[in-house]
Amino acid sequence: MKHFALIGFPLGHSLSVVIHQTLMRRAGTDGDYILKETAPQDLPQAVDELRRLDGFNVTIPHKIRILPYLDGLSEKAELFGAVNTVSVKNGRFYGDNTDWLGFLKGLELAGMELGGKVLLCGAGGAARMAALEAVLAGADLTIAARKIQKAEALAAEIKEKLNAKVHTCTLNAASGTYDLIVNATPCGMFPHTDECPLAEETVCRAGSVFDMIYNPQETKLLAAAHSAGVKTANGLTMLAGQAAAAETLWNGTVFTRDDILAAVDAAGKELEKK
Repeated sequence: MKHFALIGFPLGHSLSVVIHQTLMRRAGTDGDYILKETAPQDLPQAVDELRRLDGFNVTIPHKIRILPYLDGLSEKAELFGAVNTVSVKNGRFYGDNTDWLGFLKGLELAGMELGGKVLLCGAGGAARMAALEAVLAGADLTIAARKIQKAEALAAEIKEKLNAKVHTCTLNAASGTYDLIVNATPCGMFPHTDECPLAEETVCRAGSVFDMIYNPQETKLLAAAHSAGVKTANGLTMLAGQAAAAETLWNGTVFTRDDILAAVDAAGKELEKK
């Protein structure tokens, strides 16, 4: 039997166990997946135990903190400067990032295109990944953040890494018509469910709206878009997509659309229970 885990802090509301259990069951993988809640100060002590696993996922606050312990890094993980998936081979750690694959899979399952005019809300880690992928896809990107300095810092990083120019503004100043709006901020996440990162008129003019938040499954942002007939999707598909990509790295398994949707369904039911 193979052994996998998720490290992060806190992990009380994680859906990773039910998602990975569903994927492994559908793939016929003989393995288990557990949560290993690890406070920042405990990461150095946890490393030896992690070496006994076949692989592990990494979430906040360790996606950058894990880097000094790695023996190798994929090109995408290097580009994003963050790791969410580690393969363990002969006690050595190889870091990868499957968040981008989850993001693209989430868009694909929702029938959304990463192209045209894209408005990205946020300038943190998840936003960096989405911004770089949007530029690689040839999108005309605008980054909107609560503080303009953060949006400009991410724009400067993109210019340095990909030699591409993107637009910046504050969330309050974001306006106009976009083919796709992506929310990579925590605005609207439980328990602050009455918050929305953008003005409703901007949301209602969009072609599609993808919210990385999945708790609640319909944020105020998505509700506004939905009421205007705009195509919407939440972050559960992205979460299941990145998990499937991690399983592929660890076990070589390939998942169908139905496999990933089964994991999304299981996660949604677990979320309702919680």
